[in-house]
Amino acid sequence: MKTGLIFLGVIVAIVGIFAFSSVGTYNGLVEEEEMVAQRWGDVETQYQRRADLIPNLVSTVQGAADFEQETLQAVTAARARATSINLSASDLSDPARMQEFMNAQNSLSGALGRLLVVSENYPALRATESFRDLQVQLEGTENRINLARRDYNGAVRSYNTRVRQFPGSVIAAITGFERRTTFESQGGADKAPQVEFN
Repeated sequence: MKTGLIFLGVIVAIVGIFAFSSVGTYNGLVEEEEMVAQRWGDVETQYQRRADLIPNLVSTVQGAADFEQETLQAVTAARARATSINLSASDLSDPARMQEFMNAQNSLSGALGRLLVVSENYPALRATESFRDLQVQLEGTENRINLARRDYNGAVRSYNTRVRQFPGSVIAAITGFERRTTFESQGGADKAPQVEFN
């Protein structure tokens, strides 16, 4: 009888320790997931800031006589596409949706880059204070985007590590926590751009 009570007590203690540990692990996963969502919100805020600057930039550039309309249309179309793709926190575990978002943002970055390169051919435009101010704001926003993406990737790395490590992996599988997708560098980003002078 005494051995049975000791055995029952040990079993209850083990179950209690496991339950207490599981609650702590679950709460840690929730905290990490919320950090990922917060960092994603920071990324979206910076992308929205860039999208908000573009109409002003396009309006300023349109004021330049016979500025290349094709370039302006490409920027406007890329902005429309980039702002039409919205990801929720649950989409962050879908690599295909994340890639769609990144492709749209990279397309917008490329169109903006072409606009700024083409603007080199318009000294009168580059001399205007509003164009210079917008260019500085855009450069600052690109830096903020890079920082927000870096912080997001750090939060995702921490969260994904917790989801994959024991006992987090067991709790994550039971409760439905899924790995999140990080930002990856654009293809060809490892090669320095070629600069040609005419």
